[in-house]
Amino acid sequence: MATDLSPLPLLIDGKSIPASDGSSRPIINPANGATIANVSDATASDVDAAVTAAHSAFVNGWGKTKVGDRATLLRALAAKIRENQEELALLETQSTGKPIGSSRGEVGYAAKVYEYYAGIASSAGGETVPLSANGIGLTFREPIGVCGLIVPWNFPIVIMAWKLAPCLAMGNTAIVKPAELTPLTALRVGELALEVGFPAGVLNVLPGAGPVAGKALSTHPRVRKISFTGSTATGSAIMSACAGDIKRVSLELGGKSPSVVFADADIEKAAASVMSIYDNTGQDCCGRSRYLVERSIYSEFIDRFVANSKAVRIGDPMASDTEIGPLASSVQWNRVDGYVKQGVAEGAKLCTGGKKPSNESFAAGCYYEPTVFADVTPGMAIAQKEIFGPVVAVIPFDSETEAVEIANGTPYGLSASVWTRDGGRALRMVRAIESGVISVNSSSSVHLEMPFGGFKQSGIGRELGPTALDLFSEVKSVFFSAE
Repeated sequence: MATDLSPLPLLIDGKSIPASDGSSRPIINPANGATIANVSDATASDVDAAVTAAHSAFVNGWGKTKVGDRATLLRALAAKIRENQEELALLETQSTGKPIGSSRGEVGYAAKVYEYYAGIASSAGGETVPLSANGIGLTFREPIGVCGLIVPWNFPIVIMAWKLAPCLAMGNTAIVKPAELTPLTALRVGELALEVGFPAGVLNVLPGAGPVAGKALSTHPRVRKISFTGSTATGSAIMSACAGDIKRVSLELGGKSPSVVFADADIEKAAASVMSIYDNTGQDCCGRSRYLVERSIYSEFIDRFVANSKAVRIGDPMASDTEIGPLASSVQWNRVDGYVKQGVAEGAKLCTGGKKPSNESFAAGCYYEPTVFADVTPGMAIAQKEIFGPVVAVIPFDSETEAVEIANGTPYGLSASVWTRDGGRALRMVRAIESGVISVNSSSSVHLEMPFGGFKQSGIGRELGPTALDLFSEVKSVFFSAE
């Protein structure tokens, strides 16, 4: 725990400065309730100062920087992140509650994201287009300008990288607004970016409240693009706020992701995939929170899944053998517990979990046991709402058609899995399920090199892969006359 709790400053125009009104907020370790830091809370005035700095940096140099120079700086930032991996992992674990091993992996993955976009930045070129007119057509990829990047609390350093790396690779400048709960790694990465030579104003980091700093970013006339990851309700509000001046918007929102298990699947492997929902204590929009299981294997699957759930190791996030730590906050704990109580009230069978672990060492933290419900019907709240906790609803089905209907029967469409040995069925299912990313005989559906995003209320746009560069560029068409 930090001994100096003086408010950590904002990062604006290459300088560390306090909030303009002197306000700050505590950052709480959800494992024990201790205050680990205080962080300055950005105001609308601070947002305006950051936008002014980012706009100046864009028009006075960064927007015209050679792609090779941008790539060099991104690679240097990746190396600096790896050099400071342990410090960053500790900050991540202390503020999110995720196991230290997971945090180390995520810091390394974030570094890989910056390297990846450094490598493909030069591929985002234009085209030579044959025309019916007497001349030639060319297209160019141009940067958008100042971009607001609003990052969630569940994967802070990773999702910051998903947004920031392609943003900077394309020559834009950025204002990162980390989540109120987890701003520490964003501030540190901002400092590291300055250390490796990013010009002042190219990257600004403004912790602050969504209704204040987030709203100011979304409505500022010089911000050309907002990239947001978070809840569907907040995404809708951001989209409305951006409509006034037609900002470019990309949204990665909620999910209620299904895992569809057929009787011909490898049942042992499918039932062992419990970390598809319990990883990050279920705080993952791609978490497989619904298991749809063919009725002939339903009882066997539940027995196996429950046994595997009970074996998951809950513990101190700093312990090397911990698999899941606490939820990120007391607010989130109460949200999860409320849905569990509603599931019981609606008639679902609670097979395991549904409470804080009884061990006294967990008393001060926001811990929640892995929780499995059986006998769930598709209309129940626990089968419809994004709980964002270690809670899974197991739903029976009798036919392929019914499985598709249940899988598609929520407002979301982010991620999914299909478990079957029948290749034809697998192909039919992945084409029929309304989801942006799907895996077959696996729960791993998000990959750096492939587009990631959702259908329906799960969002707009695709992050990751080369497609992410499209989110941070404009296409310019030019005609050269030959007459």
